[in-house]
Amino acid sequence: MQTIVQAIPRQIRPVRAVQFGAGVFLRGFADWMLEELCERCGWDGSVAVVKSTSRAGAEALREQGGRYTVALRGLAHGAPVEEFHTVQVIDRVLSASQEYAQYAALALCPTLRFVLSNTTEAGIAPDDGDEFALCPPRSYPGKLTKFLYERAEHFDYAPDKGLIVLPCELIERNGQTLRELVLRNAVRWGLGPRFAGWVEHSCAFADTLVDRIVTGSPADAPALWQRLGYRDEALVAAEPYALWVISCSADIERELPLQRAGLPVIYTDDLEPYRMRKVRVLNGAHTAFVPAAYLAGFSIVRDAVLDADFAAFLRAALDREVLPTIAQPRAELDAYAAGVLERFANPYIDHQLLSICLNSVSKWRARILPIALDCAALGLRAPRLAFSLAALIALYKTSPDRMQDDPAALDCLIHRDVPEILRARALWGMDLTQIPGFSAQVEDWFARIGRQGVRACVKELGA
Repeated sequence: MQTIVQAIPRQIRPVRAVQFGAGVFLRGFADWMLEELCERCGWDGSVAVVKSTSRAGAEALREQGGRYTVALRGLAHGAPVEEFHTVQVIDRVLSASQEYAQYAALALCPTLRFVLSNTTEAGIAPDDGDEFALCPPRSYPGKLTKFLYERAEHFDYAPDKGLIVLPCELIERNGQTLRELVLRNAVRWGLGPRFAGWVEHSCAFADTLVDRIVTGSPADAPALWQRLGYRDEALVAAEPYALWVISCSADIERELPLQRAGLPVIYTDDLEPYRMRKVRVLNGAHTAFVPAAYLAGFSIVRDAVLDADFAAFLRAALDREVLPTIAQPRAELDAYAAGVLERFANPYIDHQLLSICLNSVSKWRARILPIALDCAALGLRAPRLAFSLAALIALYKTSPDRMQDDPAALDCLIHRDVPEILRARALWGMDLTQIPGFSAQVEDWFARIGRQGVRACVKELGA
């Protein structure tokens, strides 16, 4: 069988975006949209991807010259949907550390205009040990600070050489938080007021919200290759549903006409209603049940949500603890939640539970803790949210070799007892024992998981 390199001729386009992160999400979401923009509106641009790991998918992407296929498969109102899209918007794939000179040269590219990123919730965070002299700095905000500084210096701080930054990390105020960290680094590293002013006035940092389930290479990839007529080692599976909400001072639509291309993009002055609904319902549901599902022996999302006990648990968590904290019309929330559960049951996507467990501590803090605080403020008990944290702790303690997280978080969850974990402000940003009644519930559910098993607890909470 021919390869995708043999089947799809390479197109040369000027680099207009640099992308920090070679993971499957951006490839099945933002890069897919940019390819569609090229096809539908004649956008003449490409993406240079900067990878931070040596994962097989990134290496396959590099070997295929940035060409790959996005398989959109899922359910829409109960009916199956299946589409295949060839993406060749990626111009090159570089390692910032191993190919530093080539990576640094991207900052000097005259056609560059956009920065994309998806470095997980833990990626946009301060790192006071980071250094400008490192090639590159170790954190994403550090890399971006040095990248922007070298660009500003090269072009003598020309206003039209500023960049539009579109972070896709799932944290509140992702763009403004990243901007603040860049400016903080500029002060720490003594880069001067001229650079800080250029960042402030010539660069734009958008707050964004992204929504699509992207899972990477599906189990039936070889069968899909037969249908496509070529071998694609970097094929990405995703659901048909997608939404990108962007709030930015710059006129992005003029330069990146995603809406005009008919893509699922919303430009808005207030993305908070979209963010809260998505983060609490979809991501919150994931984080609330995934550790327990993995402990119960499941490996993929679909199998867990089609299980009667876990389905009842999820519905109860949404109906009684999550949706009541969202100040939006209940009928709209119920419809959105039903759509999310349909997406979880997608028959085409094998969404690995363990992949969702990546950096679970920061995810629980960002997705579940605000709901628990709102429940407390409303006088609502939140046993399922407390159970979600108990299951997370149990997962780290029983499967330490499988967990990927910040080293300090790993050490705390694996080696400390539950009361110490709950008081660890470095993990949660607060002492969780200060939430009335919450810590007692977490300790109780943790003990019951050990005595009764996770399924018995799930069954009781779904009743």
